[in-house]
Amino acid sequence: MIIRPLRQPFGLLLRFVAGVAGTLALTLLVFTLVMRPPAGEFQNMVLFLSVTAFISFGVVYLAYRLGWVRRTPSLKWTLVLSYGLASLLTFINVWVTARLMFLNQHDLTLATILLLFAAGIAIALGYVLATALTDSIAALNRGATAIAQGRLDARVAVEGNDEVASLAAAFNHMAEQLEEADQRQREARQLRRNLIAWVGHDLRTPLAAMRARIEALDDDVIDDPATGQRYISAVRKDIDALSLLIDDLFEMAQIDAGGLVLDRRPSSLTDLLSDTIERFSSAARAKQITLAGRVAPDVDPLIFDARLLERVFNNLFDNALRHTPPGGTVTVHARRRDQRVHIIVQDTGSGLAAEDAPYVFEQFYRGEKARSRATGGSGLGLAIAKSIVEAHGGQVWAQNSREGGAVFGVTLPR
Repeated sequence: MIIRPLRQPFGLLLRFVAGVAGTLALTLLVFTLVMRPPAGEFQNMVLFLSVTAFISFGVVYLAYRLGWVRRTPSLKWTLVLSYGLASLLTFINVWVTARLMFLNQHDLTLATILLLFAAGIAIALGYVLATALTDSIAALNRGATAIAQGRLDARVAVEGNDEVASLAAAFNHMAEQLEEADQRQREARQLRRNLIAWVGHDLRTPLAAMRARIEALDDDVIDDPATGQRYISAVRKDIDALSLLIDDLFEMAQIDAGGLVLDRRPSSLTDLLSDTIERFSSAARAKQITLAGRVAPDVDPLIFDARLLERVFNNLFDNALRHTPPGGTVTVHARRRDQRVHIIVQDTGSGLAAEDAPYVFEQFYRGEKARSRATGGSGLGLAIAKSIVEAHGGQVWAQNSREGGAVFGVTLPR
């Protein structure tokens, strides 16, 4: 898309003609009111001013037709020539009018000298102003060159309140967006590299274990039926883990592609949280962990996608149980604040490490460096939960509790 200037040369010429005509009319009005000339002198003044105005228009028209604005080597010299042309036209208008008004030779010479002095002052002032303007534009040019060379941290100084300052501010905003986009792209490339390594690890480890057990069973190495049954149970668990990983990958890919469709309906958050607690009660009893929940009576009904929000709380409860030691407690509280509902899932585990807290909702992130499946899931659960909550117009966050343990919060709009 090519964005052209708002004012084209023909429109500028029309504005110049209108300005000359207005100046001519205003000058004649002032001349009549101040001088009160006789009819003959007024006619001569009209004739003289009209002729010089026509000459001025002719000079400007030729300048545009010859394209002198586009032929100059820099904007600074374009502006200086503009001041020079304006001074020349002023000189012609005043000198010719004075000459035709029959000033004596002494006065005419003095007027000529004063006009030359004024023209010089105007051109010098024009040079200074043009240099100040072009310096700012040159800074923008250097900034654009730096951006083109890959230095996305380049910024230009914003000085003043004119159009050039606005352009500098817009340039800086564009540079910030480019830098942020480049950072996101770098993170995406790193994530893709990590994805290959992490998925390869998460697939290879259970597959290797399954292969070893199945080969042992197939080669009749296991004579004890109890041991064989234990091997079959272990293979089944590995298959379930692989199935869960594949489901997580599919759902995360669907979310990233924008294919997450919400089926929002008025539902009971109380029932959803109660079902979640019941679902994890067996696992909690096996680890000797106490589950508890409390929902304020003014929370329901709430409009949400029950299937997807169930996935959110499943991930949060699973994460809490995995990091809570035996004898600990996992609690969930839901209450209403203004037009939003706040749900808190809190455990009494070791809490979040300072270096892990900013990344717990990133894809494939696990706090434990060994990435053991005994203490960590696929690394996608919290990332999926975050995407689902944000799709509902809510927010999700995590922090450490003062009493110890981690606190995961979900905020949903009513």
